[in-house]
Amino acid sequence: MRSIRPKPIHLLCGRAMASYVLETLGAAGVRQAVVVTGSDGGRISKRLLEDPPGFPVRFAEQRANLGVGDAVLAGVNSFDDFDDDEDLLIVPADLPLLRPSTLSQLLDAHRSSGAACTVLTADAEDPMLRPAPNWTLSDRIVRDRHGRVASIDTDDSRLLPDDDVDPEEVEEVSLGVYCVRRGLLAPAMRRSAAESLEGRATLSDIVEVLTGSGHACETAMIDHPGDLIPVNDRLQLAEAEAELRRRTNRHWLSMGVSMVDPDRTYIDVTVRLGTDVTIFPGTILQGATTIGSGCELGPDTRLDRCQVGNNVKIEKTTASLAIVGDDCNVGPFAVLEPGSDIADGTATGPFYAAGTNA
Repeated sequence: MRSIRPKPIHLLCGRAMASYVLETLGAAGVRQAVVVTGSDGGRISKRLLEDPPGFPVRFAEQRANLGVGDAVLAGVNSFDDFDDDEDLLIVPADLPLLRPSTLSQLLDAHRSSGAACTVLTADAEDPMLRPAPNWTLSDRIVRDRHGRVASIDTDDSRLLPDDDVDPEEVEEVSLGVYCVRRGLLAPAMRRSAAESLEGRATLSDIVEVLTGSGHACETAMIDHPGDLIPVNDRLQLAEAEAELRRRTNRHWLSMGVSMVDPDRTYIDVTVRLGTDVTIFPGTILQGATTIGSGCELGPDTRLDRCQVGNNVKIEKTTASLAIVGDDCNVGPFAVLEPGSDIADGTATGPFYAAGTNA
């Protein structure tokens, strides 16, 4: 990310990237989670606990950057009251677009098959994967002659897209999300490490370890793999944020909010809107902003962590940490500085500055 900020807490629509993953886990029925971090775990835990999910979250530190397999080992023993026959989900923290329905599909496939491990996969020829830079075929599902999952091929010499790859040869690729029976995970990881030339546990190797021990492994193929492309740079961060904003706008449109131009309306997921709100182009609503019913906002208005009452009109205004009462008319070209409190029924007029005129 070329940043001093840890990747999991880069912000999208006002929320840390990993918070979206935790929210999705909660919506899929997860009861508890362990977030495995590096040495910057204190900063990550502080930010994520400012926006906690509705279930217990713990943090475990991976003391050396030895890959995902070692991270799983660092976190697997941090759960309380967890039976060995229950299931663990392993989900990367850089998948902010992951949907609860996708995890539900994985869990349903896992439980209905009785498999020891189920891997979320996609068709390697799916056009949604084609635009993704650095998307690799290194996690290709390999099946035996009976069609059963045998292993995951980690040959990283092949990249997608690759017109030279035979589509009959490459059918299914892992998306890095696993559901594994807890009692089998740690032994499989340790055996993977013991058999590795580098002595490192590799998450994808657990499939071959488990099938070699007589356990069944399965896959759950999804039809919208674009949601599973990880955010690895600023371009992908911007693309993910654009999709989250589209989802947020669609939600508010379904809740009785009107947007003259949704493509030019920017609403953080932390914002709350009443009914019969009309938003004009160029409006930006950020942080824990609350808007009452019957308001008209914009055009070209930015409100950051503001409280706005009912039946308020705000035009071409910038405000931060301000309170606007009911039935007010603010702007155009108004500036409300932090701490501003506009009384009910106030009409500010143009070029209003709360610091000098309030």
